[in-house]
Amino acid sequence: MQTQESPDDENVPVGVRPSVTSEITWLLHRAAQRLRAATGEQAEAHGIHLREYIILSALEINPNLTQIELGKSLGLDKTTLMHQLGQLERMGLIVRRTDPRDGRARIPRNTAAGSALRAQVAKSCERVEAAMLDGFSEDHVTMFRRMLFEIIGDSYDKGSCL
Repeated sequence: MQTQESPDDENVPVGVRPSVTSEITWLLHRAAQRLRAATGEQAEAHGIHLREYIILSALEINPNLTQIELGKSLGLDKTTLMHQLGQLERMGLIVRRTDPRDGRARIPRNTAAGSALRAQVAKSCERVEAAMLDGFSEDHVTMFRRMLFEIIGDSYDKGSCL
């Protein structure tokens, strides 16, 4: 990567920068990167990784998902998910029980400690989101959320932002 002199006389990377006329896909990707980095810092300040926080959140919202259903809903392959669940279990943040509907399947659930930690990280992440959106009115933020939801929809999507 090339460097150029900045106003502070420091070498900074030269690269393509987004503008208001950039493709929406790229702008969404860059916004997601920035938000992921900021919320990841919040999760790490509480001793977990962002992916672990997202898993704890998914289990909080949908407490009866099997491991396979959880992996599909988050777009995580089995190996990655099992590693993450094992880590969360060793930390005492989840437990895995046998699914009463299918003795071969396991259902991970947050422990009280897992739910409490998830709630703490959620509050920290909410503050980060609020700071990032501070320059926008409540109506604009609501409209932005609606626009994103319309793009995403409420159907199953095997994509992942993890």
